[in-house]
Amino acid sequence: MDQHKPLPPIAYFTVMSMVSPIALNILLPALPDVAENLGVTTSEVQLSLTLYLFSLAIGQLICGPLADRFGRRPILLTGIALHFIGCLLGAYADDLNSLLAARVLQALGGCTGMVLARTIMLDRYTRDQAAGKIGYITLSIALSQAIAPTLGGHINLQFGWQYLFHFSLLLSTVSWLIVMFMIPETAKEKTDSLRITRVLSQYWQVLKAPNYLGYALSTTFIACAFYLFIGSAPYIVDSEMGGTSADFGNWFLIVSLGFMLGSFTAAKISARLGIQRMIILGHSLSTLAAVTMLLCILSFGLHYFTLFIPMALFTLGRGFSQPSGQSAGISCSQGSPSTASGLMGFIQLLTGAVIAQVTPFILAAGSVWIIVTLLLCPLLAFVAFYTTRSA
Repeated sequence: MDQHKPLPPIAYFTVMSMVSPIALNILLPALPDVAENLGVTTSEVQLSLTLYLFSLAIGQLICGPLADRFGRRPILLTGIALHFIGCLLGAYADDLNSLLAARVLQALGGCTGMVLARTIMLDRYTRDQAAGKIGYITLSIALSQAIAPTLGGHINLQFGWQYLFHFSLLLSTVSWLIVMFMIPETAKEKTDSLRITRVLSQYWQVLKAPNYLGYALSTTFIACAFYLFIGSAPYIVDSEMGGTSADFGNWFLIVSLGFMLGSFTAAKISARLGIQRMIILGHSLSTLAAVTMLLCILSFGLHYFTLFIPMALFTLGRGFSQPSGQSAGISCSQGSPSTASGLMGFIQLLTGAVIAQVTPFILAAGSVWIIVTLLLCPLLAFVAFYTTRSA
């Protein structure tokens, strides 16, 4: 029986987890070229990012209840197949509507690997054992987010943006085969119904938990700055700096490494400093980075150094604050950690989708306003954080 079949090595689960983050980030450097090729505006092509984030947010909310009802394997196989269809549609998209439909399918299907890889670990291992396994999955997601824009920039430059979907197509095929032949069903028991009203009631209870919304908004505002950056930087590099998608990808790697370094450092020192100090330290670094970016650009102009180096410092601060903010927020909800975690992810992604679509309008007013808006994000994060301290 599947219930007693051992799980394959954790590496197989990291492949499943990387499907969606790679699909999301690999297209970013190519967006200016996509807009030119399809003959659409920046705002129109930006919908490919907006709808991906929105669909990912919805997918994360419904994936768990569906897996509890039908089992892990059926939802994984269906979800990755849906992602595969999205990749296929995107690879041959010749108009905006086809591209947008492809991105929605990619997000709705791809989120199953991210969510259920963690769930399967919790199904089979104790909480402490699962935490270590999930750490590898989280690391694989962070690595894929770091390398995908760089990889995408070079593939786009050499072969064209359609081949970015071919790459995701290959990855989703491998992932589907892994699930089909290697991953057993791990659900100990399945619910009789989806019980949507019960699920909605759980989310409402989490929202009402003291301080939860403050911590959730604090981490969300910091994440918004990142979404603002990835939604605008490819166009700034292309139109104002005369760079290519490969140039964006190469420099963005520094930004990703900043976040990874911050997260790694936070894991080492957060127990000693405590959640409150880690959040203050992280938000302070992000604020300092945004101020530095604004002053450098006003003083020395728009260059790779003045844009990407301060952003790397910003994400270093985000790496400090995000784990502590998430941990504090989730712990506010007694007895519903998975629901609290899922809802926090939903809030971040939904807000990110709004920011992604507003970004072209801010960019149209001038790139300096992108930096000013970016500076507002950690300031608002501080405001949200201090509402929890005073509660």
